[in-house]
Amino acid sequence: MAQPFSARSRAIEPFHVMALLARANELQAAGHDVIHLEIGEPDFTTAEPIVRAGQAALAAGHTRYTAARGIPQLRQAISAFYASRYGVDIDPERVLITPGGSGALLLAASLLVDPGKHWLLADPGYPCNRHFLRLVEGAAQLVPVGPESRYQLTPQLVERHWDGDSVGALVASPANPTGTLLHKDELAALASTLKQRGGHLVVDEIYHGLTYGCEAASVLEVDDDAFVLNSFSKYFGMTGWRLGWLVAPSNAVPELEKLAQNLYISAPSMAQHAALACFEPATLAIFEERRHEFQRRRDYLLPALRELGFRIAVEPEGAFYLYADISSFGGDAFAFCRHFIETEHVAFTPGLDFGRHLAGHHVRFAYTQNVERLQQAVERIARGLNTWNPDAL
Repeated sequence: MAQPFSARSRAIEPFHVMALLARANELQAAGHDVIHLEIGEPDFTTAEPIVRAGQAALAAGHTRYTAARGIPQLRQAISAFYASRYGVDIDPERVLITPGGSGALLLAASLLVDPGKHWLLADPGYPCNRHFLRLVEGAAQLVPVGPESRYQLTPQLVERHWDGDSVGALVASPANPTGTLLHKDELAALASTLKQRGGHLVVDEIYHGLTYGCEAASVLEVDDDAFVLNSFSKYFGMTGWRLGWLVAPSNAVPELEKLAQNLYISAPSMAQHAALACFEPATLAIFEERRHEFQRRRDYLLPALRELGFRIAVEPEGAFYLYADISSFGGDAFAFCRHFIETEHVAFTPGLDFGRHLAGHHVRFAYTQNVERLQQAVERIARGLNTWNPDAL
């Protein structure tokens, strides 16, 4: 008999929403009109200036490996972006270009987490964060959070949950699935608390740029020793190009570069050259138009869902998600989601994908469809609530 697969592989959970997505796709293939509010991918295609830059890169033969840290021009462009947007001076040598934000997380986890050690993570949170920690034989210590802390870690929570195996904390601002931010004073307080305990602060800033009515502060404004994960997927709209970056303290760069050489050699070369167009004024103007469109969607969907009885205790300030409590309707979130796929052909995500804390009572809506489609979704959800019967399950 063949040996079983590794314990680490068996411990990493699948995305539970994928079963729902598969069913939604079956219904769509059968001719039904399915409204997809489950996947965290913007409906906008990559902006035309980036596409043209990518085509030019291919024509120019930029199809070979690059240095593991990425092409110098892109690292310099990111450094200049931090200077213009956040007013911070980041040496381009501290920037590593990665295959998506996931590549940045893999580097950070590999560098900072020994077997048996852990980071503190908010629960609910993005599931891949804890899975990457398991991959490097570390662990996620999930800290239950709720509306009282805007679903974010606080210094008090860090102090309460820190133990002998803790080596750091990973926070997200804006966060998936809740869309909440950590403001500058909150980032500074977390950084101070972790330094007092000899821990590392890692901040996921992947949804920076997608904020509404406020600007997200970068942790680098208050803590030059923090590790920052970012991506070209969300604000910059380059999901399929698989490109991200990591900003690290200078003394960590040689080790990170060595890891990058071994783990993935380099990020896609043509994507790196295409991404240079992201920072041109005309392209940034496109992103800002899209940001305003996402705000229109949030400003429609948030009150509409609340009116239907969904409890959304904290208004999200960023990303493109609403994390909703379905307790008033009764029943389990996974069954709730399945009901709406089957009866109304609206797909959204059960809380089980984001952790354990009250996961069975929450769902996530991604407002990655235009307002007209969101209006149709709300009409269908209102109708589906009339037929939802948790006692019949």
